[in-house]
Amino acid sequence: MQRYLLEIEYIGTSYAGSQKQPKIMPNSNKPVITVQDELEKAISTLTKTKTKTIFSGRTDAGVHAKGQTAHFETELELNPSKFINSLNGLLPKTISVKKLIKVGRTFHAQKSAKARYYRYTIVNRTQRSAWDENCLLVRYPLNIERINKALSYLSGRHDFTSFKKARTTNPAKICNVYVAKALKEGDYVYIDFVADRFLYNMIRSIVGTLLMIEKKSLAPEVLRDILESKDRTKAGSTISPDGLTLIKVIYNNIDGEAYENIFS
Repeated sequence: MQRYLLEIEYIGTSYAGSQKQPKIMPNSNKPVITVQDELEKAISTLTKTKTKTIFSGRTDAGVHAKGQTAHFETELELNPSKFINSLNGLLPKTISVKKLIKVGRTFHAQKSAKARYYRYTIVNRTQRSAWDENCLLVRYPLNIERINKALSYLSGRHDFTSFKKARTTNPAKICNVYVAKALKEGDYVYIDFVADRFLYNMIRSIVGTLLMIEKKSLAPEVLRDILESKDRTKAGSTISPDGLTLIKVIYNNIDGEAYENIFS
């Protein structure tokens, strides 16, 4: 068997997240469609055998990706260019494959990942534009220096219980954040996070807290206090997934890129 790594991009708006779920939504007859469903259907069509994919991790409903990854196995020796062209011909317009890389049998899309890079995009103006897709409109002014001061308290290894979805059954709470910074370009504010892992709703809760601090003109140190409290009720709301995109999953000895270099 050959093992291959895929790099995938998608607009998550119309999907119930990246990974498979029950086929019918609870208390509804509405079918659940995920990125994994569509990808496995296309791969299985080309390989002529039912093929399972393993994703680097889950993105929630409505979250987008420019660099999601997944691996799969097949007995076929694949030509990357031809296989990608054929896959993209079968996939919906909202999903596309960027790369196909042959990897060793010990490689695992999730377990071999060293870091993940997410970006939350905000458009900061008083009125919306028809071109403002996949971002969050914030009408009150944002101060980039204050936001970066608040974000500075997140760097390092911390207990992120304050920004974790309440009542989740997953006991994980510790993350090592390598990068947390904001950049303003015109009307757009980009908030970038790189960490070894992220908890359920963590980024959306952090950004919601940043917006709360800005809207109420609180001191940036409030974010530090909320982090240290380990109390979800003190943080801001979990905001819309519209602006959240998984930019890149980082591996050693795959693309030769370390997390320190991803902004260059």
